[in-house]
Amino acid sequence: MLQEGRLPRAKKRFGQNFLVQPQIIARIVAAIRPVPGDQLVEIGPGPGALTKALLRLLPQLTVVELDRDMIAGLHALASPEQLQVIQADALEIDFPALAGAGNILRVVGNLPYNVATPLIFHILEQAEQVRDMHFMLQKEVVDRMVAVPGTKAYGRLSVMIQAHCAVESLFTVAPGNFFPVPKVDSAFMRLVPHRPGLLPLHLQVPFARIVATSFAQRRKTLANNLRGILSADDLRGLQIDPGCRAETLDQAAFFRLAEATAEQGK
Repeated sequence: MLQEGRLPRAKKRFGQNFLVQPQIIARIVAAIRPVPGDQLVEIGPGPGALTKALLRLLPQLTVVELDRDMIAGLHALASPEQLQVIQADALEIDFPALAGAGNILRVVGNLPYNVATPLIFHILEQAEQVRDMHFMLQKEVVDRMVAVPGTKAYGRLSVMIQAHCAVESLFTVAPGNFFPVPKVDSAFMRLVPHRPGLLPLHLQVPFARIVATSFAQRRKTLANNLRGILSADDLRGLQIDPGCRAETLDQAAFFRLAEATAEQGK
């Protein structure tokens, strides 16, 4: 049963669409499987529908909320010993500092569509102390993150996300489960950082650069997009067809491209 009448006013500038369907909240909690001992952080709790469900299973929870008007309501949900409320922009949070030395975080949230991608990359930059992430995002974005080579949705975002973590779309959530009702479907997803990381430190910058350049103009061949960086002969030497397009390449091919550019100092 929806509970719109009890909700505070959603603010467009924060991209707020509050999850109000108890059955979906229960499904989210079942997917996360929180247990006592988990150091869990919820981003963007809003009025706290998911927060309340998590508090029933955890002795301690941390939430990060940007909207000052939500803070008093969150404090009212539990004692400070059980619920730590941080009023801040999650894009500015130091997650390893939040975890503390030797601890591992689990991160969850119903993310505003306009900040979801930069926030995920912000967390992945600090992923050495992150066990997993469970997020509600716009379905189109999730589809791009989980896409495989040769599909329309496969692109720069797919390659970059999958280089850093295993990605899984868990289930779709229709607009009517939110208030206000968004104009698009959402999807709940899981991201698990690779242990150990697939990308050596010295390849992280070349990898990001070569992926961005390869997808700069999707209709162009790889040789055209990489002109001035790697020649057609270079590509053939890497067992890559110069006439192919970037969306046909798998992760291993992009690793080879990054290694080649790093070796050439490009």
